[in-house]
Amino acid sequence: MRPSSSTSEPEPGGLFDGVLARGRVREAVGDRAWLQALLDVEAGLARAEARAGLISPKDAAAIANACRADAFDPSAIGTAAAEGGNPVIPLVRELTAAVGGSTSAHVHHGATSQDVLDTATMLVARRTLEPLLGDLRTGADAAAELAATHRATVMAGRTLLQHALPTTFGLKAAVWLTMLDQAGARLAEVGPRLPVQLGGAAGTLASLGDSGAAVQRLLAEDLGLAVPIVPWHTDRTPVADLAGALGTAAGGVGKIAGDVVLLAQTEVGEVREGTPGRGGSSTLPQKHNPIAAVSAVACAQQAPGLVSTLLASMQHEHERAAGAWHAEWRPLSELLRSTGSAVAWLSDCLAHLVVDAARMRANLDLTGGLLLAERISGALAGAVGPLAAHDLVESIATASVSEGRPFEQALQSSREVREHLSSEEITSLLDPAGYLGSSDAFVSRALEAHASIRGTPS
Repeated sequence: MRPSSSTSEPEPGGLFDGVLARGRVREAVGDRAWLQALLDVEAGLARAEARAGLISPKDAAAIANACRADAFDPSAIGTAAAEGGNPVIPLVRELTAAVGGSTSAHVHHGATSQDVLDTATMLVARRTLEPLLGDLRTGADAAAELAATHRATVMAGRTLLQHALPTTFGLKAAVWLTMLDQAGARLAEVGPRLPVQLGGAAGTLASLGDSGAAVQRLLAEDLGLAVPIVPWHTDRTPVADLAGALGTAAGGVGKIAGDVVLLAQTEVGEVREGTPGRGGSSTLPQKHNPIAAVSAVACAQQAPGLVSTLLASMQHEHERAAGAWHAEWRPLSELLRSTGSAVAWLSDCLAHLVVDAARMRANLDLTGGLLLAERISGALAGAVGPLAAHDLVESIATASVSEGRPFEQALQSSREVREHLSSEEITSLLDPAGYLGSSDAFVSRALEAHASIRGTPS
């Protein structure tokens, strides 16, 4: 596989790129990167046809030498694309002129525009997955460190945004870790399956005679892509698989970043982002906004609509689609950018996350032990029956809230409870550290699975 031959300067960022195009993915899906991918396909096709004996190695080398993105103007090619309906047509014209002489007759030989653009799409996707997966690994490593460090840090578990049962921040981070590892694993599986596209005008490669299948295989080898069973001009499964994996990763990132945003609320204050100089407000000097998490959420929330558009665009007519293919181009590029940006922001967020264990414990104690109501009910069930125990504890909990007194005090003053539980037993049962179930075991599982992925001891 030949590397990209572009040596041009990075493209300037847009007005919103600082927030919505974070990390290395922005360059990987920029116009210059797309243009180089298209040219890499043309160069690879020439080399494949030379290996198949269809053109001379000298002609293939001349074509490949002309396939440098910095020799072409993406904006001009994009404008000219309106005449034929895709950018490959004007690019081939310019490339043919750049090659010149008798060699120019071999430019784009046997291929159709969709072959080049679809294959370039797979190249862009594969090149984008490299930094994206790197950021996923960095984020997962940060989550693993949080899980290991805080496996005994007790906090309130929340369901429907209300206190539910005690848990640990380590377990919460272990859930984050597992989501990131699973997203990375799925994307890592999709990457090697990204296929080359070469089918010619109608998927038969008739213009290459008996050499079509061989050239397709040689092109795949040259570009480091998979060989498809058949040309996939109107079978958009490769795009759908990629979109699904990217959407899943973005969804996981959005969930994790959303958790951070909620935990960083002033009224909660259990975590904060520790990056100096970030998170300020244009009007409120006291603000310290969790900007990395907020930006990760913003990027991740774009993914579902983009995935939906790509899935809806799978309905291609016969051997070439009338519009559905064109509908994929921008959403796929934006999906790669949005997902990659979300992952980059989350990786930054988790690497600099400051955990306030004392605040977690203080918030846990706010209700005076209400989070342990289930445990009290379980302790009474053997004496009075499960339903009676549940109803009794529920009535005491309700009274505790309405009267504004600690749950423990309400339990201690209940004659029905004291008939079966001593004062010391009630106090002991209301210790959240004693009611964490298998949380530590689950943290260990997550860390062991992560270590296995990394090939390091847990």
